[in-house]
Amino acid sequence: MIPVDVSELVRLRAHHPEAIAEAAARRVRRPLLRSTGRLMIIAADHPARGALAVGDRRLAMANRLDLLKRLCLALSRPGVDGVLATADILDDLLLLGALEDRVVMGSMNRGGLAGAAFELDDRFTGHRPEDLARRGFDAGKLLLRIDYEDPGSLDTLYSAARAIDAMAEHRLPVFVEPFICHRDEGRLRTDLSAEAVTRSIAIASGLAGTSAYTWLKVPVTQNPDDMARVMETSTLPAVLLGGEIGGDQEGAYEKWRNALQLPTVQGLVVGRSLLYPVDGDVAGAVDTAVGLL
Repeated sequence: MIPVDVSELVRLRAHHPEAIAEAAARRVRRPLLRSTGRLMIIAADHPARGALAVGDRRLAMANRLDLLKRLCLALSRPGVDGVLATADILDDLLLLGALEDRVVMGSMNRGGLAGAAFELDDRFTGHRPEDLARRGFDAGKLLLRIDYEDPGSLDTLYSAARAIDAMAEHRLPVFVEPFICHRDEGRLRTDLSAEAVTRSIAIASGLAGTSAYTWLKVPVTQNPDDMARVMETSTLPAVLLGGEIGGDQEGAYEKWRNALQLPTVQGLVVGRSLLYPVDGDVAGAVDTAVGLL
């Protein structure tokens, strides 16, 4: 595993900031999909939206050294294809040399801060399509949360559509993560019923002037048996997201295993449940997830 030296990262950032662009320019790239046609991506874009909690540990993801060590370990495991993260984390991983021959997916909209009154006005405060193209990254991801009672959702829908158009102009895949949401005593809740997930997929699939480069990043429904019917909503390729799994790691694996058999589902994009597993064994959790593919 690649050693992580925070002092060296800070030295490079302070004295040689161009080292990040240089590392990106010489990075060994790979196709998004290899011969297996499957994807295993580790997600680490939660901190930039102020979402630092894992289970009952409210600031679990706040320790950057610890997070980078976990990411380097996960990226070193056989069968892991790449990482999804914001620029600060990807820049660290570039400097560490951890992104060679890996899919690099930039997180695009992180403006909908967790718990904020403006959470659903989810502006594009992360990577722009031109940033991803300039850095030689391989894909982007955007979050699309829709509350029929929140006007901020319309701004997010419009911005998402234009971002998809711009990604298509660069011929870069964009992974759209759609949810139907509602407020419950001021807190935003996602609706994982079959009907809600079906509706969110239909909305996301129709955004922008082309869907040629659009992928879906979808949750497993509340009742996993509904997934086959739900995924009939679109022909776009899809990956499953991990989400909060509580303490039932084995239950999550079983849900993913069954959904991965569906024809449009091409892989997994999972973050906290693999980086911070209940038993603390990051390598074991990642290897189990890879085995599901």
